[in-house]
Amino acid sequence: MAHIGTLLFSWLRGRHVGTDAFGNRYYQGKSRNLDRYGRERRWVVFKGDVEASKVPPEWHAWLHQIAESPLTETVARRWPWQKQHLPNLSGTAYAYRP
Repeated sequence: MAHIGTLLFSWLRGRHVGTDAFGNRYYQGKSRNLDRYGRERRWVVFKGDVEASKVPPEWHAWLHQIAESPLTETVARRWPWQKQHLPNLSGTAYAYRP
C-alpha cells in the first residue's frame, strides 16, 4: 500500500497514464520539468505490497524511458511461446518449496 505522501504527490503533481492487469497505477509528471538526465519523471503506485517484479514488461519499458508511450496489450506483440507475466512469489506464502 502506498503512503499518504505518495498518493498526495501523485494526485497533485502527477497525471494518471494507465493501470495494468495487477491494478498498479502509473503516473507521469504534469509539468514538463525534466530530471537531471533530461527525462520526464515517471512512477508507479503499487496495489498491495511494493514489489518491483509486479511491473509487467510493457510498463517496465515505459517507466525506464525505453518507450515513449506505454506498450499496452493491443500494441505489444505476444508470441505463442510467451507466458503470462507473474510477480515474484519468493518470501510469500505462495513461494515454491520443494
